[in-house]
Amino acid sequence: MWSYHPDLLAKPVPRYTSYPTAVEFAEDVGAADFVRALDAVESATPVSLYAHIPFCENICWYCGCNTGAANRKQRLTDYLAALRAEIALVAKRLGGRARVRRIAFGGGSPNAIAPVDFVRLLDTMLTVFDVTRPDVSVEIDPRGFTAEWALVLAASNVTRVSLGVQTFAPHIQKAIGRIQPLAEIEAAVAALRLRGIEAINFDLMYGLPNQSLADLDETLDETIRLAPSRVALFGYAHLPSMIPRQRRIDDSNLPGHALRFEQAQHGHARLTAAGYIPIGFDHFARADDPLAIAAREGRVNRNFQGFTEDDAPVLLGFGASAISKFPGLIVQNEKRAGVYRDRIGEGQLATARGVAVDAQEGERAAIIRDLLCRGRANLAHRWAVPARASLADFEAQQLIDWDGDDLVLRDRALPYARLVAAQFDSHRGPIKPCDRDAATAA
Repeated sequence: MWSYHPDLLAKPVPRYTSYPTAVEFAEDVGAADFVRALDAVESATPVSLYAHIPFCENICWYCGCNTGAANRKQRLTDYLAALRAEIALVAKRLGGRARVRRIAFGGGSPNAIAPVDFVRLLDTMLTVFDVTRPDVSVEIDPRGFTAEWALVLAASNVTRVSLGVQTFAPHIQKAIGRIQPLAEIEAAVAALRLRGIEAINFDLMYGLPNQSLADLDETLDETIRLAPSRVALFGYAHLPSMIPRQRRIDDSNLPGHALRFEQAQHGHARLTAAGYIPIGFDHFARADDPLAIAAREGRVNRNFQGFTEDDAPVLLGFGASAISKFPGLIVQNEKRAGVYRDRIGEGQLATARGVAVDAQEGERAAIIRDLLCRGRANLAHRWAVPARASLADFEAQQLIDWDGDDLVLRDRALPYARLVAAQFDSHRGPIKPCDRDAATAA
């Protein structure tokens, strides 16, 4: 059983899909830094690609993604032209040195564009980069999924599809502005499997308005019956001051901390009992899935798509708001689709902000990653000495243990993994490494 500490749960902490986080991105890091990072990529470096499609047929009220309505054909046409141009521009700068192993399409909803446009976009990537049999994953909105899309994905050798499910409860779907009957999800899953796409992910949510434990249980029943390869169970974050569309949600019926905690714990128990391997704090994978295999081998990483087995040192993001990551640099494109199109149309890179990652920040990033992905981090002695003092309260609450200089999260600490990791965040936590002489003396 997990430990319930409402005071800790009430403390907001990042999800750490990157470190430093996007909050630390600044405009003094930009296109020139991106170009230098591209020029420093060595021959045959493994690289992953991500393309952002910031459009949806219907905008869900809970969604915090950078997306808008796909109701103007010319806007989509112009955006996709800019996206293909950006891909070609970056590939030309790399000069064939990168070796692409993974390609991901997210949004928004990639199936908000026409299937033929998806084929053209993927073909551009396969043409301008050094690519051989890549793993290709696509996020899909089941509400706009068709038999034509299933055929196109299979013909394009897509290897994994993620479905935005959130909940199967009709009254909760109505409360969050996302109506999608169970039959719609069943049809999408059947169409994908019929065409040989077996790697299917479900995204689920807890902490939704009017959501009871029984509602979550029924959604888990259907999920386990449909047997996706992976399940992500996210906690809904209600931030109407930052995300205006969330103002349409009646927040008087949101679960409190105690019920949210119970929902998260219940979801973890149900999915693990059904044979799913827990990955980090909110992902689950079948034992034969590559993510579960990576977990057994200690190879799980974390990036902007969540927990992943992807270990490529370079991620190149294309499209409005997309993020690229290098060993010493993280940069983000212009968020506004119109400004993004204009900059690419002028032959410029769309990089708008970012952050340089020095050696010490790199050490912090590795510690945070290891705590979240593996549940333990091997600390150099100069980190372990101050950490023991700063984490004394967590140790007294039996949330952490020490194995030499290894910091270990106990099983009951899973809901607080990000909070423990945040203690190593130079922008939020107290832990600073002592100098080497002091560490040796200690």
